[in-house]
Order: sequence, then structure tokens, then C-alpha cells
Amino acid sequence: MKITDVEAFHIRIEDPNIGLFDGSYDDCLIVVRTDAGITGIGEVESLPPAIQGIVHAPPAHNHARGLRELLLGEDPTDPERLWQRMYEATDYVGRRGLMMHAIGGVDLALWDIAGQAAGKPVHALLGGAKRDRLLAYGTIYPMARTPEGVRRQIREAQAMNLRAFKFAADPWWLDDLALTARLLQAARQEIGAEAILIVDAGGAYRTVEEGRRLAPIFRDVNIYFWEAPLPLDDVAGHAALAHEGIPIGVGDLGLTHVAEFEEMMDRGGGAICQPDITMVGGFTGLRKVAQAALKRSKRVITHGYKTNITIAANLHFLANHPDEELLEYSTSRSPLRWHTTRERFPIAEDGTVAVPQQPGLGVTLDEDFVNAHRWPL
Repeated sequence: MKITDVEAFHIRIEDPNIGLFDGSYDDCLIVVRTDAGITGIGEVESLPPAIQGIVHAPPAHNHARGLRELLLGEDPTDPERLWQRMYEATDYVGRRGLMMHAIGGVDLALWDIAGQAAGKPVHALLGGAKRDRLLAYGTIYPMARTPEGVRRQIREAQAMNLRAFKFAADPWWLDDLALTARLLQAARQEIGAEAILIVDAGGAYRTVEEGRRLAPIFRDVNIYFWEAPLPLDDVAGHAALAHEGIPIGVGDLGLTHVAEFEEMMDRGGGAICQPDITMVGGFTGLRKVAQAALKRSKRVITHGYKTNITIAANLHFLANHPDEELLEYSTSRSPLRWHTTRERFPIAEDGTVAVPQQPGLGVTLDEDFVNAHRWPL
């Protein structure tokens, strides 16, 4: 089997919410085609025109090559070999950031092809599934500004069968700490004392001092972990906040390489790695992060706020991962979130999502929907 084409294309929803910190309204899809008629798909949480440029670029020289040109004619059934080929052939223009994003999207599509060719789901290729369902937590953003509004958001999430919840913070949480406390207390009361409640600071706060102002509120409502409490460059600040007694999650806002995660675990006090599979080099890159975390007895709870392509990929990884962890389940209102693929991944009454059992990723593009939202139109 040979690769005959690699395509990156942009889909987008024009919506007032596109200005929010929500990547579900804008996406870069990756499609890898073969001469055997098998097609693999992936996506990238990044800036789509930049990823398109990396994929479709002609080579500048043998260490600065576009990914499409690099992969044409290659056998797609050994994704790890091709990951290394992409990594080494692009080292002149970066082994971090956008280049790793692009490699990640292509890597997903290659594992999808490998699974289809073998007649096995990706989790079987990773070493086998240790579980067939994952408890999902719903990410709710933006947070309502009244206790009743927060309760309503929780009830809406519960109507989807969600049993674990995450609220993403905004800078205004610091404007009135008493209000913020009432909102989070309302969330805790609505979900019950034993349910999982997570807070994602999402880069809303810039200093250790700001984080410390919120820590007592977070301890009072017993949050499960504190995601992205500070800008990722502030390694020392993360380490300081780790002493507040709340597990710190790191990496979803821009870490793209295992070495960066190692630094945040070793020097930044990170207890939970939160790699985005599309940003850290796909399955191949994510497995490197997971190995580093397991070596340090740290946890891995993958980030995932895109479409059902990312949800499927995270399900395969988490099914195989040695430790049972949570699945992030975006509740974004963007149509891209729900309709990019034909598959939907509903949440069962017990709050879990079934791991795909079909060959490859187990998802297919809804071609009519995707074509209707290509950008530019």
C-alpha cells in the first residue's frame, strides 16, 4: 500500500462565539489517501492556514520539507516510522509548536489507515484495550454569572448524562471573589458532594498571586484538579501553586513535546499531564508523553475540545493507557463539534462513553457537512 495524497483543509463556522477560547468553531482536517482505497482522517487544534502551509509546502531542502511531499509513495502502515521521518525531515524549521501540530494531525490519519488495513481498532494496535468505556467529564464554557445560571448549566450537562464537570475560568473571576465563590458553591451543591468538579484556569490568570487568591475557593468546593493555572512559561509559578494542595494539570495550552512535559513535571510541580493528541504529534507523540509521566508516577488526562475525531482518538489512547482516566467531553455549541463526523459518541446513563471497536479510528467524515463548511467557501 502506498500513500497517494495528503490534504489539509480548513472548515469554519462564522459565529459570534468564534471569539471565545473555543477551538470548535475553526478546524484543520487532515485526509491521507492510499492506492488501496483506504483513507485516514485526522484534525489539528491549531491555526488552519499555517497547518495547510506546512502540509502542502514544497521542500526548501532535505531538512525543511512539506509533509505531503515527504509522504507521497510511502507505506502508511507503520505510523511510528513515518513519524520519525517527518520529525527528522523538518528539524530545520522546528521540532516544537506548529510543526508538531501538523505532524500530529497526519499521525492520527496514519494510525487510522493502519487500523483499517489490519482490520483492527487503533487501541488494538497500541497494545490492546484495558477497558471498553471511559467516564466523561463535560467542559462548560463560558460560565454563567449567576448561581441559578450555573445550576442551569449543570442540569443541561446532566441531561446529556454527564456525571463529572469542568468549568473554564474567565478573568472576571478575580473581580468579585465572593461572587466566584457563590458560583462554584452552586455548582458543587447541584452536582453533589461526591461528583468530580474541575476548574480550568485556561490562562486567565498571569501571576502566582492571582492564583493564590482563588485557591481557598477551589479548596472549599473540593475541585478534582486545577488545570492551566498560569502561562506555561512560568515553570516556577506552577511549582509555587503546586504547594496550595490542589493537583495541577499542565500542557493543554501549548506544550508540544515530551521534553516540555518532563520539565513541567520535574520542575513545575505538574501532577497531571494534559496533552492534546493533535498538538503533541498524534498517537506517536502522546505515547512518549505518557511513558514519561508513568515513569514519574504522574497522571495523563488528555485534552480534547475539538470534534468527534479527537474524542475518538482520545478514547483509543485512554482505553489502552495503564491507568483508568477521565475523557474530556466538550459541550461546545459549535456545529463542527457535533456534525463533522457521522458518528456521535453519546454518553450512557452511567456517564461513560463507549470506546470505538471499528477498524481504525472508527469515525468517518460527514462529507456533505464538511464540504458545506470549507473555508474559504
